[in-house]
Amino acid sequence: MAKTRVAIIGCGTIANAAHAPSYQKNPDVEIAYCVDIIPERAQALKEKFGTEITKAITDYHEMLKDPTVQAVSVCVPNYLHNPISIDCLRAGKDVLCEKPAAKTYALAKEMADAAHETGRILNIGVVNRFNKAVNMVKDYVDAGKLGEVYHVYCSFRAHRSIPGLGGPFTTKELAGGGVLIDWGVHYLDLINYVLGIKECRTVSGACYSKLATNMREYVYENMWAGPPDYNGTYDVEEYVTGFIRTDKATISLNGSWAENINDPASTFIEFIGDKGGIKLTYGGGFTFFGTKDGKLWQETPEIKVDNMFNDMFYEELKAFVECVNSGEHIRSYVDNNLITAQMMQGLYDSAELGKEVSF
Repeated sequence: MAKTRVAIIGCGTIANAAHAPSYQKNPDVEIAYCVDIIPERAQALKEKFGTEITKAITDYHEMLKDPTVQAVSVCVPNYLHNPISIDCLRAGKDVLCEKPAAKTYALAKEMADAAHETGRILNIGVVNRFNKAVNMVKDYVDAGKLGEVYHVYCSFRAHRSIPGLGGPFTTKELAGGGVLIDWGVHYLDLINYVLGIKECRTVSGACYSKLATNMREYVYENMWAGPPDYNGTYDVEEYVTGFIRTDKATISLNGSWAENINDPASTFIEFIGDKGGIKLTYGGGFTFFGTKDGKLWQETPEIKVDNMFNDMFYEELKAFVECVNSGEHIRSYVDNNLITAQMMQGLYDSAELGKEVSF
């Protein structure tokens, strides 16, 4: 069978850390194009992960004209997810677009509509759906070990860790939001996947932008998306809190890029059921709490993976390539992610309006 020819649009962090190495590892894939508006970045990705026939280009429209390219990874800033993904779909390419699907729910819905109209695959980079621990938690829930899961609490909090202050991560026009759309999207989508949530009914949320309003006075622990640009923009939330009612369970959340609490154990999700509960460490393992033989009991399953990050991204990219060849709609297909986009939109709308919103 001929190899699937793929293009990577956007040759930054996620392309280098996940997409390109996963494609390179897959014997059924050939990286045909590395595309970036900065030519040096495109060339660097080609040299590291491509072959002698891989092309490094700056304009993705050139790649769209190549009928041999079947699939595209869209790894660009959030504001470009919608237009580039739709262009690729309409050019007959299948697409894996990094999370979030788009800046807003309306833009994400446009992308889904384009996938339906063209009949192409559009998967969203909700990589936790391919995480071994997460899928074990889902197995526990589906098997009824927790009984009725009536509430989920999630925490994604960090100590003074705003990424790339003044850059695209902290510019609402480019990113659509702050910690919610950057980190919260993973937690909410994980919950939606595990529980099979289909309806978001009401949302109440609040967003705060407090610690870096005076950027030059912001004291930080790390700046993982690059050094601060003090001439740039900071107009997104670094803290979000919310409460969501769904057709399955209620969800409460607290998330922050930056807060004046330094607690390394603050990234987790708790599934609360009437027979048992699970505490999942984000990116790690989990513990099940219940009863056995009339006594309190707990277990922490052993999860054997070489590297949780590498394994789940490889499985996500491998599943995408299989979809390209089969046409199958799987758990990362855009329709399955729209509920997450709707929840985030509800949280932002509620925060802006100062009241609960309903769907």
